[in-house]
Amino acid sequence: MTAAVALAGTVSWGSAIEVPGTAALNVGGHADVLSVSCASAGNCSAGGYYADGSNFGTQAFVVSEQGGVWGTAIEVPGTAQFGRNAEVAAVSCAAPGDCAAGGGPAEADYGSLSPAFVVDEANGSWGTATAVRGLAHLNAGDGATVTSVSCGSPGNCAAAGYYAAGSDRYGDPWDFRAFVVSEKNGNWGTARRVATAPGFSVRGHTRVAYSVPVSCVGVGHCVAGGSAPNRQAFIVVARNGAWDPATKVPGMVALAGRSGQSGVKTVSCTSPGDCAAGGWYTRGTQPGREYAFVVAERNGKWGNAIRLRGIPAAPSEFGAGVWSLSCASAGNCAGGGLYANSTYTSQAFVVAEHNGVWGAAEEVPGTATLNTGGNAWVASVSCASAGNCAASGYYLTYVAGHYTNHAFVVSERAGVWGTAEDVPGMAALAVGGVPGYPWSSPVSCASSGSCAIGGSYIDGSDDSQAYVTAP
Repeated sequence: MTAAVALAGTVSWGSAIEVPGTAALNVGGHADVLSVSCASAGNCSAGGYYADGSNFGTQAFVVSEQGGVWGTAIEVPGTAQFGRNAEVAAVSCAAPGDCAAGGGPAEADYGSLSPAFVVDEANGSWGTATAVRGLAHLNAGDGATVTSVSCGSPGNCAAAGYYAAGSDRYGDPWDFRAFVVSEKNGNWGTARRVATAPGFSVRGHTRVAYSVPVSCVGVGHCVAGGSAPNRQAFIVVARNGAWDPATKVPGMVALAGRSGQSGVKTVSCTSPGDCAAGGWYTRGTQPGREYAFVVAERNGKWGNAIRLRGIPAAPSEFGAGVWSLSCASAGNCAGGGLYANSTYTSQAFVVAEHNGVWGAAEEVPGTATLNTGGNAWVASVSCASAGNCAASGYYLTYVAGHYTNHAFVVSERAGVWGTAEDVPGMAALAVGGVPGYPWSSPVSCASSGSCAIGGSYIDGSDDSQAYVTAP
């Protein structure tokens, strides 16, 4: 154990830099990196949005790193035709220079103009974005977007998201449904509504399908999940490119009761039939409190969901649950999220599975002293190998009557989590501003000790700028 402790926290993070090229693009002063994916050490891609200065509109951008050097961010080719308010929500790289990205409108609730779109990078060059086919057939108006992308191999990917199946009398979307779409040999197919098995309804009039995570391995083997409009957690599996009907997460009734609510927030697969998922649920007798759960698939069979040990139930407004999950091999995963402690402040946690057994969740080491503002969470987790992972997130400080957000990173080496630290270089980058901004904080590790992070910070002019870390 002494040797393991000595290894903890030895990831070389590099320093945060403003995303090259965004200074010229981000005229409106509102930019962020929403997703990062690394295929190998020093070969990554990232995506997000920037404000072009035209009537508060945002545009989608991508940027790629080759050999440890980040290139110049570009507006996603083809998205100019979509109008304003576009963003890249997800990026996935199967090999260096071979990635896929997807996104849609930055604010789907407010009459946005951009449709849900996908775009591929091949041999280091980004192609032209195309609107996801088939959503018009599903009666989607403003409000459709891709929330997750995953590539099992170059040109063989899947995207998942949601679309608006109806609008209220003011024209605002209100009935959101989940969709999936697959790519085979570089050709994107037609989106399909997530169908359901008998006895499992997804009809309803609530906006709860916002997060639809997907994970793919190999060619055509994927798992997606989410929360149906009637607030039931679901999983849906693709086998050889064909999507099965969605099913309830096994064991959820035992955890949540028949009237409880639940949702899948994250999925991760290591081989066909070996995946894990995590999320949140409320018990029928305690609708105001949320719990965190995980569930695993082994050899093609899903087990029962279990409540995470080590963290208490949280008041629902704190959003307790597993927000991100990453598996290095079957039965070896790590996850993170947030929970509320006895003082009703939110705390960040990490949790690990070793050889198929989930340990107890623990508060991220070091955040107890950092989080003086009482609001911390893990937003992203990535594992390069079993027991060697990284997590990123945010914490809040309260000094002299002011609250300030800070982005943090923490690494696990040989099964031991180190101590959280601020993203290196962020303080110098955000001189006079805020060294971290909530919600996005993606991390991706291609090998043990080599990870990349992205996000945003507030500069001295009170504008938000996008950053990535560089060696």
